Amino acid sequence: MSPAAAQHEPPGLGTPPRTPAGRPSRKRSGPVNVLEPELLATSAREAVTKLHPRELVKKPVLFVVAVGSALTTLSALIHPSVFTWVISVWLWLTVLFANLAEAVAEGRGRAQAESLRKARTDTVALRLNHWTYGANLRRAETEVVTPAELQPFDFVLVEAGESIPADGDVVDGAAMVDESAVTGESAPVLRESGGDRSSVTGGTTVLSDSIVVRVTSRPGNSFIDRMIALVEGASRRKTPNEIALNILLAALTVIFILIVVSIQPMAAYAGAAQSTTVLVALLVTLIPTTIGALLSAIGIAGMDRLVQRNVIALSGRAVEAAGDVNTLLLDKTGTITHGNREAAAFIPLPGTDHTRLADAAQLSSLADETPEGRSVVALAGRYGLQPAAAEDLSNPASPSSAPAPG
Repeated sequence: MSPAAAQHEPPGLGTPPRTPAGRPSRKRSGPVNVLEPELLATSAREAVTKLHPRELVKKPVLFVVAVGSALTTLSALIHPSVFTWVISVWLWLTVLFANLAEAVAEGRGRAQAESLRKARTDTVALRLNHWTYGANLRRAETEVVTPAELQPFDFVLVEAGESIPADGDVVDGAAMVDESAVTGESAPVLRESGGDRSSVTGGTTVLSDSIVVRVTSRPGNSFIDRMIALVEGASRRKTPNEIALNILLAALTVIFILIVVSIQPMAAYAGAAQSTTVLVALLVTLIPTTIGALLSAIGIAGMDRLVQRNVIALSGRAVEAAGDVNTLLLDKTGTITHGNREAAAFIPLPGTDHTRLADAAQLSSLADETPEGRSVVALAGRYGLQPAAAEDLSNPASPSSAPAPG
């Protein structure tokens, strides 16, 4: 097959993924795993730093447990015993576990942003230098670059199995594109030059054939960059329900502290005074330690679960509001509305011939690559009209409706 024939070969939409020669392979990042050693190590260090009183005082229940842990540790040093050391160790482990749960929840959000940033960094692009519309791609001068080097109006060639390096428009070719990373839609969509199907998003994957994309976004302003900014900028503001629950937990903690403090005088009067370790263990057992320790981690985990489903929650308030939604209406072209508009008939004004109207509509739509423009040309063909020759377009007296030579 000649190069010219290969260039104009219609897309088969079934080309298997492959890695072009001279271009490094790309590895798609998977979901963030909670048990990753690196994430656990970072979270463990943060859990220790959260033992600072300025951090603990923000969580009243956990602060009381930490104070009790310090008292039992001091008692174990003064009056060593197995029972005292066991209680002391368990109390410190309770505080550390609560801090670790919160640190892991926070770390997953940061790891998600880092995963997106790594995917952006690992992507490479094949830029076409001095390429013009309709030119032979096999003879084009190419250069392997990173997405950060791409500028608006650069042309890049993306083939099957590769990720689109930047936001842009398809100017040549047609391909099936996997946009699940952006829209969550599992079914691939067709992207082709011309019309409303030409827009592509950086980070999506071409499944078949190849396309030439004209870059439209500057470095740092692509969809992935905006998603990273949203994930990192998500604030940890307490929701109204969380604030109310914290107030309830603090009130219960104060009540149980008063109860435990009043036990010691009565026990001493009865001749059965209790040690500090026993009183602290009783207090920790009574107060709602589990809810108070995991309250912040639950809120952060809710935001992280939305991120895994490609939904950015800017705050815990948004997650709480989403929980109150029981009906969601989505308007997608082709679901409620009707897409793929096509010309169905030519309706001339009084005194105008149908053929003349069809001829004028055809001439005005020959260069229109949108589905609407193509449908106008196809409808004009039903009238027996043939496209006008280039030398006749400047002569209004030469109708394009002249019969084609045998």
